[in-house]
Amino acid sequence: MTAARRFLIRLFNSAARRVQDERLREEIAEHIALQTAENVRSGLSPAEARRQALLKFGGLEAMKEDYRAERSLLIIENLMRDLRFAIRMLCKSPGFTAVAVVTLAMAIGANAIVFGVMDALILRPLNVPNAESLYGTEYGVDTGFQSYLNYIDLRDRNHSFDDLAAFSMAFVGFDSGGNSTSASGYAASGNYFDVLGLHPHLGRFFHASDEHGRNSAPYLVLSYSYWHSRFQDDPSVLGRVVRLDKHPFTIIGVAPPDFRGTLVFVSVDFFMPIVNEELVNGEHLLDARGNTRAIFETFGHLKPGVTPAQAVADLRAVGTYLEKTYPTEFGQANYSLAHAGLTSFGRAVRAFMTGLILLTGLILLAACANLGSLFGARAADRSREMALRLALGASRARILRQLLTEAVLISLIGGVVGLLGSVTLLQRMSMWQPFPGAPIHLPINPDARIYAVALILAFVTGFLFGMVPVRQVLKTDPYEIVKSGSLSKIGRRIAVRDLLLGVQITICAVLVTSSMVAVRGLLRSLHGNFGFETRNALLVSTNLAMAGYSGEGLPTMQKRMLDEIASIPGVEKVGLVNNYPPLIYAAGSRVNVFYEGTKELRPSNVAFAPYRYDVSPGYFDAAGTSLLAGRAFSWHDDQDAPAVAVVNRDLAGKMFGSVPNAIGRHFTLQDATRVEVVGVVENGKYLSLTEDQQPAVFLPAFRSPASLSDVVVRSPRDPQQLAASIRSKLRELDAGLPVDVSTWNTMLDVALFASRVATVALGVMGAIGAMLSITGIFGLAAYSVSKRLKEFGIRVALGAQRKEVLKAALARSFRLLACGSAAGLLFGILASRVLAFIVYAATPRDPLVMLSVVLVMSLLGLVATWIPAQRALSVHPAMLLREE
Repeated sequence: MTAARRFLIRLFNSAARRVQDERLREEIAEHIALQTAENVRSGLSPAEARRQALLKFGGLEAMKEDYRAERSLLIIENLMRDLRFAIRMLCKSPGFTAVAVVTLAMAIGANAIVFGVMDALILRPLNVPNAESLYGTEYGVDTGFQSYLNYIDLRDRNHSFDDLAAFSMAFVGFDSGGNSTSASGYAASGNYFDVLGLHPHLGRFFHASDEHGRNSAPYLVLSYSYWHSRFQDDPSVLGRVVRLDKHPFTIIGVAPPDFRGTLVFVSVDFFMPIVNEELVNGEHLLDARGNTRAIFETFGHLKPGVTPAQAVADLRAVGTYLEKTYPTEFGQANYSLAHAGLTSFGRAVRAFMTGLILLTGLILLAACANLGSLFGARAADRSREMALRLALGASRARILRQLLTEAVLISLIGGVVGLLGSVTLLQRMSMWQPFPGAPIHLPINPDARIYAVALILAFVTGFLFGMVPVRQVLKTDPYEIVKSGSLSKIGRRIAVRDLLLGVQITICAVLVTSSMVAVRGLLRSLHGNFGFETRNALLVSTNLAMAGYSGEGLPTMQKRMLDEIASIPGVEKVGLVNNYPPLIYAAGSRVNVFYEGTKELRPSNVAFAPYRYDVSPGYFDAAGTSLLAGRAFSWHDDQDAPAVAVVNRDLAGKMFGSVPNAIGRHFTLQDATRVEVVGVVENGKYLSLTEDQQPAVFLPAFRSPASLSDVVVRSPRDPQQLAASIRSKLRELDAGLPVDVSTWNTMLDVALFASRVATVALGVMGAIGAMLSITGIFGLAAYSVSKRLKEFGIRVALGAQRKEVLKAALARSFRLLACGSAAGLLFGILASRVLAFIVYAATPRDPLVMLSVVLVMSLLGLVATWIPAQRALSVHPAMLLREE
């Protein structure tokens, strides 16, 4: 008989154990009956005949065990027996079981959620062929942005990539024959789909052969989701002419269903050739080598055998060529490669996810310490049971196996509950739209990997806290336990479960401290000094290109818009800024400035690279930005007047020594324009709330008009009523003008997004840490009280006061709480330094934060010890002695 056949037979016998046991019982009964009958015939009485038959047969239970070992898989039967016993024991202690399951569900669920997000953003590659060799490049003056001409040189001169494609974002008014609606897409190079190796779901893609210069390829490829939602899967959409910002484009294809673009968290509506981007943004970006805003990212497949390090060296060589060939328009910068999908955002996302993984790891470690302490106390409470089992012949390994089975079973139940909760939350996150109107989509899809991670965590966690009682069981003396009735003596010696509880309280205090720091920082950021005043201010966003305006028509229309909005009753100030105001969508761009008299305007001679904002007259008043010296812009500062600028305090001090010295001084721009400083304004925040103070320069908006602009409207009126009046006025001006009105505070949600996400995440983890602290302290206090009830009864009988009983009952718990909280507060302050890079104004040494942590941990201690304290105080000596 082969080993496989024997295994299958044993497996079948194990599954049919009841039938096999019944058959064995019948055979044994028949054998004993025959032997009894024979003994009766030999002259013995029936009772003696049966007794002699049983003695001759031998031990029945031993016979059954030998039979099972021979005919079935004993390990499976033992496991099933252990599981049944574990379930009975857990059902006998519903309170302990509920606390353990909830604790593990929170810890494992939190880790599963973080892993699910990390899997979607970092671990899972783009859904394109050969994604492992697809890399995005970062090079040039502005990391993440490049000029179109530099991209062309990089594409043609590198030796590391099979080909390089490029794309940038395009926001348009999409008109398919009805009303125009906003849509977002990629303006991509002609080889975009060829580099990715994709095949269309419908029709065809555009290719490099379709490009024949500027505005030569008016073609459009729809994303599958946009085709499904906008055109209801209509195949006749191919060949249809639609209008983007009132310019005709022909739909030639539909992208495959599982492709949303080359940024993992952005889901676009369409793809268009980049040579036609000028039609939708109104700017001539493709011919300006110094304009680094034309290309957002380039990517391509590395050639076989080429390593990322070799490709980076190749990029540097191309950069050296560009710097020598175009010294006034290109400057060497950092070069790097990263797998496509998060190229420009990879460092920030990875750092944030690393922090979350560490925090959820602490949650899991605290849960293990908590359950280890509770499980150790539970094992000590079952000391008489284990002593009796040892005295009856059970091995220590058998008892340990039973305890581990209980621990793993609890952990698996908690893991399943946590997994169900995490999957539900991840599915909701996949539909989350953090910014209305923005094409943000988190590609979260719970799959087998998340289930596997939760299962592994459940097994590992159960094994870890299930091993805590090992030392107790191995050193158990059944005689001493039966005589004394307890495995553990409550004294001054520090037990392992005390150390575990101390570690858990420390971890929880770290989480509480970090959450307090984050909350405090967020509250400060909401009332911080950004260099402008967001209260009582609306932002009116318009894209004149969507309404067909370009060239000379832009400043004329913008001036009319300002005049119409200013005429609305209740409007105090209005001003315009091209593109976006500071902090909105992190859209600040830098400009190179040179000291006056610099002969060679090359990047190596740049004095400063301040953030640039083009603003209209009245902007500083409308934005609430303080003018420190000089004057603001006037309507005479147009294209026919000498170039002027307003700088912030930081640039004035760095470039000219002081604010007064800056007025009337000059500097030179990259295009050799000589600019006079006519005013100085207060410093502010421009790209990020957590950035160090940065220089900034403000230039007249109508010297370089842009189609995309925001009008700042300051008014004490109700925002909703004022927004309706603004829309009505602008519709009278041009019914086809796209207008989006929102409060400035609402638009700041983007700048505060990282702070708020970090605060919410830390707040949730701090709440979980607080719950773990309560259960851990409660478990220790309840166990201590239950084991010392007789002692407390004697103390009360001898005249002990209530406070003395409380001190004896809860002193150890509060000592552990104090030591763990102090250590946690210290580690939390150190860890909170990291938060300063995410949460604006997060100060770890804030006295209010320290006081809040002390109060919270003290309150947690009081809540956790309330029930054990009441039990200790309700001790009745006579009843205890009667029970003994």
